[in-house]
Formats: sequence, structure tokens, C-alpha cells
Amino acid sequence: MGKKIIVGIDITDLKLSATGQKTVLAEIYLQLKKYQEDPVLCDRHLSNFKLLYFSSPFPIIKSRSKIALLSQHFFYHAWKQIILPLKAFFTGCNIVFCNDYYVPYFHLRFKSVQFFYDAFFFENPEHYNKYWFILHKNVAMPAARKSSFILTITNYSLQKIHFHTGIPLEKLVCIYLAPKSLEQVGANINDPLLSSFIHTKYILHVGVMEKRKNVITLISAFNSLIQKGEKYNCFKLVLGGIGTGRLESDDTNNILALIKKLGLEDKIILTGFLTDAQLKTAYENAFMYVFPSLNEGFGIPVLEAFKANIPVLVSNNSCLPEVGGEAVLTFNPLDSIEMAEKIQMVIDNPDLRNDLIIKGRERLNFFSWEKATLELLSVFKKTAQ
Repeated sequence: MGKKIIVGIDITDLKLSATGQKTVLAEIYLQLKKYQEDPVLCDRHLSNFKLLYFSSPFPIIKSRSKIALLSQHFFYHAWKQIILPLKAFFTGCNIVFCNDYYVPYFHLRFKSVQFFYDAFFFENPEHYNKYWFILHKNVAMPAARKSSFILTITNYSLQKIHFHTGIPLEKLVCIYLAPKSLEQVGANINDPLLSSFIHTKYILHVGVMEKRKNVITLISAFNSLIQKGEKYNCFKLVLGGIGTGRLESDDTNNILALIKKLGLEDKIILTGFLTDAQLKTAYENAFMYVFPSLNEGFGIPVLEAFKANIPVLVSNNSCLPEVGGEAVLTFNPLDSIEMAEKIQMVIDNPDLRNDLIIKGRERLNFFSWEKATLELLSVFKKTAQ
């Protein structure tokens, strides 16, 4: 047996992140641990590898004060650019893998592989703190150009990253994601939070309250829908998720203001953060899932809704048609009237609703975390060669 490829995997996001990046890392980490703990799977998939897991030693600061945020950024970059490369060097790593946009700039006898989930930094710079944008441009990008491979999550994102950064297509690899492994057992339907909507008909949307999520237009579409009579007025709109707290991109205040202006306080449920068990129950009891986003890198909620056997409606832009295929109904996300009409179509047409559910189950077979993990291991082999 030849010398093993030593891969150092940065798992800091398991404690630092609360977004899709954490989901990706957590699911891949679970798959790798599964392989390592099963002798047969280990021999089949990891015989060429030695995997090491590294995590930042710095504390997670939850305060949103300016000093706390500056400290968190300092700790983050000290980890990425000083401690992580030293750990990798002294443990003999051949490859360092990071699931976020930052890898060490200095390669101390190792190569790097990383994820770029989208090109939002370049497409909507106004949604980011100017200092974070400067760091991304002057630290993340120079380091990324030294990476052996940059992974992304749809062909749409791959092309956008290539267009905005000039990174060669041969260095970009698309690895499709899969639905989050929500808890096997959902929350009790009498859960105080869920009981406010779970016993009614409701339209579901899950995501952070960012401007690009376009929740404002969804609320307008919902308001148009319920004006069409009792058949539609009996529905509620459930918005799962919280704001980011970023002044540049958080849309929470605008969402609250519109709900109040339209007098929809009793019709729209803002759940805040949902546990996995609560989220599973919210999906499974929804009448449909609507994803009105203006820009996405992948859109894991589309697959989570497929898994919950509910029909899915998505924007006709970015990666969403690529992920949803023929299993989704699309609409113009800038047209609240068209959005309302498509929602109404699904309510009025049981055959269409059932057809979308069936196609969603079939489409789901195309995505799996095992497939994604094996493709990642394949990239590691190419990097080592």
C-alpha cells in the first residue's frame, strides 16, 4: 500500500456558522465519520487517506457589539492564516480542506481545496460590510487562486464564479448538495411555537431574512392571494428563519413594516429560529413550499420540501430551475401577481399538486450526501496527484 494522503479538514464552522455552510460541513463530516467507523466502508473509500480534523481554539463571541465583532474577525483570520497552516505543517498534511471562502494564503508544504458557494460578493457588494468586502477581495481571493481546486454547488454558481473571478474552469468543480438530515422524529404538533399554525393550511418559506430572499414580494403575493375569497383567505403564510443582523443585507425591519402596513399580523407567522425537529414538522404539514429568492447558490430548502412530500414553487432565476428540474413550478420573482397566480394554481388543481409531489420524490434521488462526499474524496485524489 502506498503512502496515505493526509488531509487536514477545518471543522470550525460546526461551532461558528449557523447557515448553509454549517449544513454542508456537518453532512460531509457525518459521512466521513461513518466511513471511518465502519471497517468495510473505510477500506472501500478511505484506504488512501488519513483524515485529520482541525478546529479553531478561539471562543465564539455571540455579542453584536463592535468590539465583539472585531474580536471575532481577528480570531477568525488568526486561525485561518496562522494557526491552521502551522497545524497542517506540523502534522504533515498534504492537503488542507476548508468548507468556506477562506484558506491559508501560505502553503507550508501542503495544497488547498475549498468551497465557494456562490458569487454574491461580486454580484451584490452593497449587501456586505465594506471592510469584510475588502478582506474578501484582498485576502480570500489571492488565497483561493492558489488553491488546487475550488468546489461549488451548481453549474450556475460555477459559471458565475468563473465570470467574476477569472478562475479557470478546470480548477472549478461542481458538487451537488442534498437535503439536510433532519431529526428522524419531528416536534410534537402541540409544541407552543408550532401550534400557532400547524393545525391550519399554510404556505411555507424557510430562510434567513436577507434582501436577496425577496420575502417582501412573497408577502405582497400572499396578500393578493387572500383577497380572492374564502378558499384562499383560510391560508396562512409561515416564514421560518431569522435575520442576519447585518445592516447591509438584513431585511427584517422591512418585512415587519410591510406586514403591519397590510394588516397581516394574524395571517403571517414569523417563527424565528426553528430546531431541526420543528423544521421537519413544519415542512411535513405545509400545503406547499414557495422559494421567491432573487439569487441562490443552491437552495437546500427545495430538496427538504421534496423530502417532506409537498409541492415546490421557485423563482425562475439563478440555480433554482437547475436544482428543481421538472419537479418545480416557476414564477418571475419580481412579479407578485404572477407569484400569486402560481400559488393559486396549486391550490385549485389537486392533480398539479400531486404531480409536483411525485416529481419531487423522483428528483430527490439525484442528490445524496454520500455522492457528494465521494466526489470530494475524488477531488482530494486529483489534488494529491
